[in-house]
Amino acid sequence: MIEFAPQPGPQTAFLASGADICFYGGAAGGGKSFALLLEACRHIYDGNFRTMIFRRTYPDLTNPGGIWDESKKIYPLLGAESSETGLRWKFPSGYEIKFSHLGADDRSLSSFYGISVPLLMFDEVNHFSERHFFTMLARNRSAVSKTKPYVRCTCNPDPDSWVRKFIAWWIGGNGKPIPERSGQLRWFVRRGESIFWFNTKDEVYKEFGYGTEKNPVLPKSVSFIAASVYDNKILLKNNPEYLASLMALPKVERERLLNQNWDIRPSAGNVFNRSWFRVIDAIPARPIRAVRFWDRAATRPSESNPDPDWTRGLKLLQYHDGTYVVADLQSIRGTPYQVERLIQNTASQDGYKTSQWCEQEGGSSGVGDAQRFLSMLAGFDCHTAKPQTDKLTRSRAVSAQCEAGNILVLNAAWNEDFFRELENFPEGAHDDIVDTLSGAFNVLAQRPSIFEHL
Repeated sequence: MIEFAPQPGPQTAFLASGADICFYGGAAGGGKSFALLLEACRHIYDGNFRTMIFRRTYPDLTNPGGIWDESKKIYPLLGAESSETGLRWKFPSGYEIKFSHLGADDRSLSSFYGISVPLLMFDEVNHFSERHFFTMLARNRSAVSKTKPYVRCTCNPDPDSWVRKFIAWWIGGNGKPIPERSGQLRWFVRRGESIFWFNTKDEVYKEFGYGTEKNPVLPKSVSFIAASVYDNKILLKNNPEYLASLMALPKVERERLLNQNWDIRPSAGNVFNRSWFRVIDAIPARPIRAVRFWDRAATRPSESNPDPDWTRGLKLLQYHDGTYVVADLQSIRGTPYQVERLIQNTASQDGYKTSQWCEQEGGSSGVGDAQRFLSMLAGFDCHTAKPQTDKLTRSRAVSAQCEAGNILVLNAAWNEDFFRELENFPEGAHDDIVDTLSGAFNVLAQRPSIFEHL
């Protein structure tokens, strides 16, 4: 006999919640997706019931290890048959669970107009807009099933999501969930664009009355149940390295995904901090590899632009013990000719064992600049790379290594510029050094998803 059951603690509380809308999670590893899949099992004997599980994009649903993959471990054992093309499970009773994505534009909503879904589920609801969530809430209904319609959501901390404001009562002044409020119910009503919250239903009716037959006051109950990897005993037992992976995240992501912090944002000193670096007086011998990464600009200071971007070229060395050394930083604000001379001279001084890399800007001008870079360094090991993600995403891996103490810096005159710009990222006026450091590290760490190697 196979038994499916939630783990004791937050997962059990989530499946036992009587709220009209319940949010679950607020950290990584809390068993969020599995909890949604278990909740959907509640109705397998009701042939009139329907469930829809949403993710923000189609790949979010179907990627290896995603929620569709996880459903294959459960639903076939309960007699369900799947439609891979339709991402749908149908049970012997006639009950169906449909997996779907909901894009960011209004056109994605139009395909769901007129449907009735007694159970709506949003996996990572913080990835959806408030408008999309509440528009779909109007489809949370059923004229056939006797079960009251309801909504279940999972989430990770995101200070800029509408979810943060919506569940504010459950979150403390330090940005973390208030333990004694986890699982408690509150009621809300919307009037125009404003949402009014109450601790009991009676308070709602005392404030607004019961309304009229055509326009009744119908409050909805909401709950938030906090969970983290520490509540997932099965995961910790079977995959203990997952906790180590969370602990190795950069500070901002670690605070969110491990420590459940809903308020932390990338800000000065959070992404990079000079206290994380050890300054050394000599470069250790026998590095594995050496990379010089360039971020080019060709603008001199002028009256109209007194503080233009720099051309920066940072040299990073990799060692067998997992450490890296920032060995040199070249900088110039000059004409295109002066920039090219600096790059050529620096490459000659670095020697042929140092790979020369350059970030390629977008557009046709970026293609031309990349070709000129390769031409002027003919004979050297040189490459160009087109970023595939934003600057903050590209900096996360090296930020984590910096905080772990694995990035050493050679004592040199450029140190103050180096530390100042890193500490001011992402709020500072310039990020040229950040781009070269993250670029060099991502090349050495062989992270192909960060750059398109051209």
